[in-house]
Amino acid sequence: MTLAPFVRIVARGAGRARPLTQDEAQEAMTLILSGEAAPEAIGALLMVLRLRGETPEEIAGFTAALRAHVTGRLPDADLDWPSYAAGRSRGAPLFLLAARLVAQAGYRVSVHGWNSHQTASASLRDVIDLAGPGVIYTPLETLSPAAFKLLNLRDTFGLRSCINTVLRMWNPAQAPVSVQGVFHPSYRGLQAQAADLLGQRDLAIIKGGGGEFERHPSKDIAVFGLRRGVHIEACADALVHHTRRLHEAGAHVDLHALWHGAVQDDFATATVTGTAALALWALDAAPTLPDAETLARALWDARHQTESLSA
Repeated sequence: MTLAPFVRIVARGAGRARPLTQDEAQEAMTLILSGEAAPEAIGALLMVLRLRGETPEEIAGFTAALRAHVTGRLPDADLDWPSYAAGRSRGAPLFLLAARLVAQAGYRVSVHGWNSHQTASASLRDVIDLAGPGVIYTPLETLSPAAFKLLNLRDTFGLRSCINTVLRMWNPAQAPVSVQGVFHPSYRGLQAQAADLLGQRDLAIIKGGGGEFERHPSKDIAVFGLRRGVHIEACADALVHHTRRLHEAGAHVDLHALWHGAVQDDFATATVTGTAALALWALDAAPTLPDAETLARALWDARHQTESLSA
């Protein structure tokens, strides 16, 4: 079978083209991941969807195909944390320390990803030793070489494709709760709807730095997603009250020094605890966002104690 029928569906022209159904999208992505589709057809399909914009059904179908393609099971996890940011303006991956705080609260965190087109200071893998117990990081190229190849088509197209969204939706550990960061705010609703179609019940999505799940502490943050199967839209108030970028150009944060207390950086600390609070709230570790923020700050203050705090 070829990909041509699916390309025709989405690219026939005004008045004749239509979106793929969820089943059609799953069939198309299954063919792509099998390695049997012509590269020209893959490019045509992905770029038509890029131009038109994907539907929740298409993202759900593509994600279902990826889940079925990758049969290996990761260790059980309570929280899925995708990391696929590719922005050149990214700074130190403060979200890794946030994930560690979540693990310190007694939750198992599965981080997976690939980060291209970033500065060396933004490398997650260079500081992965800070993940600590309870956080497992698995690189995309290990999880799925086929998906890794698709993601790297960005270098050919010069543009991102829906694969970036699918990888955020993937949840390879089948964790009951997921957090996701997006670069474009319009994708928050799209990913929540796709997750609903896939049967996900608990999910938190924010516009994060470079597309990571990482909170800007000096801005009010809109949180989209699902809570016990119900679509939500909440607002997390700013934690600090001075205006600046999340990652200032030329500013360097030494994550090891920050974690071990060798340096004090109130803004970076607020980024860590604020991000952890959103994840803890998604996990239902606290009834309200302010309560989750209080818990996250307590976890930060207790990070050097031998015993972890319980949620």
